[in-house]
Amino acid sequence: MTLALWVILSSFAVILASGASIGVGLGLSSAITMSTVMGTPLIAVVQKMFTAVDSYSFLAVPFFMLAGAFMSDGGVTRRIVDFSMSLVGALAGGLALVVAVAGMFFAALSGSSAATTAAIGSAMIDEMERRGYPRTFAAAVVASGGTVGIVIPPSVTLVVYGSIANTSIADLFMGGVIPGLFMGVVMCLVSWVISKKNGYKGEGSFSLMRVLRSFRECVWALMMPAIILGGIYLGIFTATEAAAVAAVYGAFVGLFIYKELKWKDLPNTLLSAAKSTTMIMFVVGASNVFGWILTWAQVPHILAQQFASITSNPFVFLLMVNVLLLFIGMLVNASAAVVIVTPILLPVAMGLGIDPLFFGVMMVVNLAIGCITPPVGLDLFVVSSITKISVDKITVKVMPYLIALLASLLIMTYFPGIITFLPGLMHH
Repeated sequence: MTLALWVILSSFAVILASGASIGVGLGLSSAITMSTVMGTPLIAVVQKMFTAVDSYSFLAVPFFMLAGAFMSDGGVTRRIVDFSMSLVGALAGGLALVVAVAGMFFAALSGSSAATTAAIGSAMIDEMERRGYPRTFAAAVVASGGTVGIVIPPSVTLVVYGSIANTSIADLFMGGVIPGLFMGVVMCLVSWVISKKNGYKGEGSFSLMRVLRSFRECVWALMMPAIILGGIYLGIFTATEAAAVAAVYGAFVGLFIYKELKWKDLPNTLLSAAKSTTMIMFVVGASNVFGWILTWAQVPHILAQQFASITSNPFVFLLMVNVLLLFIGMLVNASAAVVIVTPILLPVAMGLGIDPLFFGVMMVVNLAIGCITPPVGLDLFVVSSITKISVDKITVKVMPYLIALLASLLIMTYFPGIITFLPGLMHH
């Protein structure tokens, strides 16, 4: 291990242990390594952070965050929950199933697992407790349901991967649709089994009229993903332009259709989106510097040699990558992990004939599972802050969902058509 690698990893571990955020840990450990070992002026840290986000593709991030904020503050969450309730509420464990279904719908608006978890959690956890569900179970259901937020398009993490890997963001979006829905259905099944075992009842009876009525209420919200993907694939606008259209559409729906987003609320909504965007961009910038130092220390070359010496079989390589990413996902948030890991692993994957589109979506699914994996599972902390329940207690209840999602990941890994089918269909 070179001195630079030892310094950056040890300082990163110490900074994280002190309670600092991931972005601060990545940036500060990079600065320490560059100034003490590499003799590089500290101004280079800022330059490399700026260069990392100075990209047309990255413009999509603030616009998608803004669209999600407009939709969230504009009364969309309640309408999506009502529509989900009309679809699955009558089944055993109805409210637990509603969380998973509503999570899939909201993921198609927010592009973020944390935003999905926060929106659905704020709407559902207290309601589940009132209806007799244990609060820890409700917290676990919401945390798990939020994982699809970075898989179902428009996903901010897929935008980050596409920008780094020079892969079509539109194709990545289509590649995330079936895996995200698959994960959502799997979580519904887990909730149903647990609910049957514990005697959690459904809510009322199924009514087609209620489905139609609640669909009519939220149809404006559900049109946004269709506008984004439809516009991109019909060649009307690029993925970045689609994000801007989504932001304008979200504001229009909140202000003039649902009328729950007030003009006086706009400054707070804009500030909320700006904070979320700043956090993501800072992490991406700091991750880029961290990754640059790893490259300088020849880590990608060393890892490529190690992988090549162990196996030339793409199936074995993918299994090893899954294990590595699950470990990384325990410690680093998804966007940061994508920035650091993609330049290291993607060349090896392509050398083994693995499609970069498939590899990117598989990577994001992997890191989505990391959102409910301690010690740095972002969704666990979001739910913990809502419920005031400790992360370790929520983690125990999350385990059945975590196991089911790991099984889903294995299925996607070895049946790549789950990811590549829709993008391939769109090109025929």
